[in-house]
Amino acid sequence: MAEQKYNGWTNYATWRINLEIFDGESVDDWVDGVEPSMLQEMAEDLVLMDVDKQSLIASYAMAFMSEVNWHEIAEHLNEMFLPEIEMEVADD
Repeated sequence: MAEQKYNGWTNYATWRINLEIFDGESVDDWVDGVEPSMLQEMAEDLVLMDVDKQSLIASYAMAFMSEVNWHEIAEHLNEMFLPEIEMEVADD
C-alpha cells in the first residue's frame, strides 16, 4: 500500500510532529544544523516528559512517532534556518 502525503509532508505523523513540536523553534538552537536522530530524541523527550515510559499512552505515542519521517523534518529545518544562521555569521 502506498503512503499518503499529508499537507505536502510524507504522512500525517510527520506533518503533525513538525507542526506541534518544531514549528517556530529558535534558530539559535541549531547553529550547526539538525540531524534526524537529534529531532527524534527531542520529540520523544518532550512527548514522554510526564508519562510512565511503560504505560499504554507511551506505547501509543512511540507507535505514532515511529511513522515520522525524521529526515524530511531535518531537511526542512535545515533549509529554513541554515541560510539565516549563515547571514548572521556574515554580519558579525
